[in-house]
Amino acid sequence: MHTRHRRYHHGDLRSALLTRAEETLREKGPAALSLRELARDLGVSHAAPSRHFKDKQALLDALALTGFERLTTVLAASQDGAGETFAKQVDAMVRAYVGFARDNAELLDLMYSIKHDPEASHALLDAAHRWSELVVRLIGEGQTRGEVQEGPMERVGLPVFATLHGYADLAVTGMLPPEADEHGLDDVIAFILRGCAP
Repeated sequence: MHTRHRRYHHGDLRSALLTRAEETLREKGPAALSLRELARDLGVSHAAPSRHFKDKQALLDALALTGFERLTTVLAASQDGAGETFAKQVDAMVRAYVGFARDNAELLDLMYSIKHDPEASHALLDAAHRWSELVVRLIGEGQTRGEVQEGPMERVGLPVFATLHGYADLAVTGMLPPEADEHGLDDVIAFILRGCAP
C-alpha cells in the first residue's frame, strides 16, 4: 500500500486521475475504467475521486474534453512553419490529424462517441467544434487566395472532413492493406487537394 501512495504525490488529483484513466483506456478499453480502481492505482481513498468526478460518465466526459483540446493544439501546431500555400497547410494538418489518431486510437473513439451523446456538455461540444474550425479557416483562407474552389463551406468542407476522418479510422482499426499504408496518406492528401481545386 505504501508504494501506491508514492505513485501519487497529492498534487493535482484530478490531473492524476485523468492521466491514469487514459492509460487504462489505452490498455483495456472504456469498460475497464472504474473510479474505485483508479483510486486504488493512485493510492488514495476510494472516495477521493468523487471530489472531481461524480461518476464514471463525468470522468469519460472529461477525458473526451481533454482529448479534443489536445487535438486542437496538435493541429494548430502543425501550421507552424507549414508554409503559405493551401497544399502545404493541408498536408501538415492531415498528417497531424492522422498521427494523433494513430497515437490515441482509443481516446479518439471515446471522443467521438461521447460527442454524439445527447447528454454531451456544452464545453465538450465547443471543444469538438474548435478543431474543425481550424480546418474551416484553412479552407476559407484558401478560397480567398483562389487556391480552393468557391462555394459554401458545407459543400467544400464536408468531403475534406469525411476523407480525413475516414482514412484515420481505417488506419487505426487496421483496415488498410499493407501496401496502402506506405503511400496511402500521400494519396489521400492528393485526393483532398484535387477535390478542393478551383
